[in-house]
Amino acid sequence: MILSVTLSARRAPVKENSFVSADDIRSAFSAAMSMMYRDEVPAYGTLMELVAKVNADTLAADATLKERLEATDTLERISEERHGAIRLGTPAELSMMRRVFAVMGMYPVGYYDLSTAGVPVHSTAFRPVSETSLKRNPFRVFTSLLRLDLIADETLRAETEAILKERRIFTPGAIELTEKAERDGGLDRADAERLVAEVLETFRWHDKANVSADMYKRLHDAHRLIADVVSFKGPHINHLTPRTLDIDRVQALMPEYNIAPKAVVEGPPTRKCPILLRQTSFKALEEAVSFRDADGGWKAGSHTARFGEIEQRGNALTPKGRGLYDRLLEDSRKIVRPAADGSNARAYEAALAEAFKGFPDSWAEIREAGLGYFSYSLTDKGRQTKLPGRRDLESLIADGLVQFDPIVYEDFLPVSAAGIFQSNLGDGGQQEF
Repeated sequence: MILSVTLSARRAPVKENSFVSADDIRSAFSAAMSMMYRDEVPAYGTLMELVAKVNADTLAADATLKERLEATDTLERISEERHGAIRLGTPAELSMMRRVFAVMGMYPVGYYDLSTAGVPVHSTAFRPVSETSLKRNPFRVFTSLLRLDLIADETLRAETEAILKERRIFTPGAIELTEKAERDGGLDRADAERLVAEVLETFRWHDKANVSADMYKRLHDAHRLIADVVSFKGPHINHLTPRTLDIDRVQALMPEYNIAPKAVVEGPPTRKCPILLRQTSFKALEEAVSFRDADGGWKAGSHTARFGEIEQRGNALTPKGRGLYDRLLEDSRKIVRPAADGSNARAYEAALAEAFKGFPDSWAEIREAGLGYFSYSLTDKGRQTKLPGRRDLESLIADGLVQFDPIVYEDFLPVSAAGIFQSNLGDGGQQEF
């Protein structure tokens, strides 16, 4: 059954059940994006196979984990779960992207200023926000906007603005259908399918640059990420990220699949009870591109931007828990700060593990200390017992009548995001702004 949803506050009267749900549009777009990226970057397909194997092995070895994931409706979403990342050039591009994502039930959550970590962008993440929508399909897109004000060369800054002003990253069809959804309150199935196809073009890779080789070099010298954002027709998706249940196992197996992982997994250390978000990736690919020449022809060159990434999501932390996490992370980096080239990976991992001995590693301790968010449900015993009218939660848990499960962290970590960016920007990727 197709359910009608509101995609805009300016909703016109419509017939009941005439529109495809935003959740269905988002799911279709996520699947289409995955297929496109698998064709464009074959290593992503290999990565998906590896993650599927590790997840299956993890569930086979841990019946309790599988049972709790099934009970909380989380197991089914894991195989569908992925996030992407794009980099936009202008506020106008970001504004239109916001409208497109709204049709898919995705809204901006969080603010990340990565310039403090040496990357000239600030970012947000577009994702579903309701529990029902997250369970249906939790697709997210980490969306960065170039900070033109951080280009020190005023002449280059002006030229960059002029280049970006001329490009159009959305097809006329994508704009038309977004406006139709806003005006009418939704899209029927035919229009929804068209929207997915039209918006996919914004994320497609283009191997012909819209600048000369000389301009590309000047942009690249200013910052490699600036060259990636400005030099092409659109903001090609630069990675898609599947979710694994054991990122350390994926990291260890990647070389067997001819994938070279980054040296350090970003985020918390290995734990029995995962918290927040852990991420790893493989190096960005060097891809053949063509640049415009003075005669109107094309000159062969190369560009490095797109890479593969894997994530493991853990427990969402309360403000108290997040404060402890940030403090322990900073403590570890006072001992050893991870090198961009991974040369001190083992020393950093040891320092991280030592610092995080200060964070409880059992679900009961995390909950009792008020460090994480949990959902509560009746146990089998609780469902078979007539509960008294007045019983406090703690006694119900102690008596085995109520159980608790960690709630999944749905967002990103600025330090980790910066670490992923820097590891794929190579030498000179980190600068002071």
